[in-house]
Amino acid sequence: MTIAITGATGQLGRIVVDRLKQKVPAADIVALVRSPEKAADLGVAARAADYADPTSLDAALAGVQTLLLISSSEVGQRIAQHRNVIDAARRAGVQRIAYTSLLHADRSPLSLADEHVATEKLLKESGIAYTVLRNGWYTENYAGSFGGAVAHGALVGCSGNGRISSATREDYAEAAVAVLMGAGHEGKTYELAGDTAWTMADLAALLSRHAGRDIPYNDLPQAEYAAVLKQLGLPDFLAEGIASWDVGASQGALFDDGRVLSTLIGRPTTPLAASVDATLKA
Repeated sequence: MTIAITGATGQLGRIVVDRLKQKVPAADIVALVRSPEKAADLGVAARAADYADPTSLDAALAGVQTLLLISSSEVGQRIAQHRNVIDAARRAGVQRIAYTSLLHADRSPLSLADEHVATEKLLKESGIAYTVLRNGWYTENYAGSFGGAVAHGALVGCSGNGRISSATREDYAEAAVAVLMGAGHEGKTYELAGDTAWTMADLAALLSRHAGRDIPYNDLPQAEYAAVLKQLGLPDFLAEGIASWDVGASQGALFDDGRVLSTLIGRPTTPLAASVDATLKA
């Protein structure tokens, strides 16, 4: 069985490839990437594949039985790009697709959700056996703020008391591998999230413990938080997006207590405290 991973040189894709190599021969894994030379260190075959180029996708998917479609990073272009991959998979005779979607995509207030919902619909209409992996927030999404919060003496955001059930990329990667390697996942939609939800105040408390002094969480209005992010050098669209996602967190968009992720991977998800310690000690 040949298993292909799109976006294999990305942060999630690299971990998936590494974990897959522990389960199957490297010869059975294909990394689908825009620039194969960047995948040389993965230790598997690499094929050029551009989400926006159907011709490249036809060649890349030849002989592939199982495909992990890691969602494109190009927000606003995802529907067309994912359609290209799914159509090419159908032409190539791919037997099964697993897709990385968004937690509770069908009812999420997050701006990211619409493209995921549309992609899920394309999968269901494709005639190919599919599994939807609705990934929650990555703990790593917050890691970049840990050092700054300690250095400046405060953690800022606009998620209020929203509960965030994050997990690490390694957790989500292991779930993807479990689905790719296992049976009985066809037609299933899995809501994947960390075992233990936390608030930004909880994160601030962990940072305080690590710093040995009080690091408060300052909850800001959405516009003010977006302005802070812009001052830090983020592009306007990204600053506005992050602030809106924080508001979504305050509305419960990032919370789930089903523990489906830990069930799939056969172990507890990585605690927030472990991620804080690992990041600040790095």
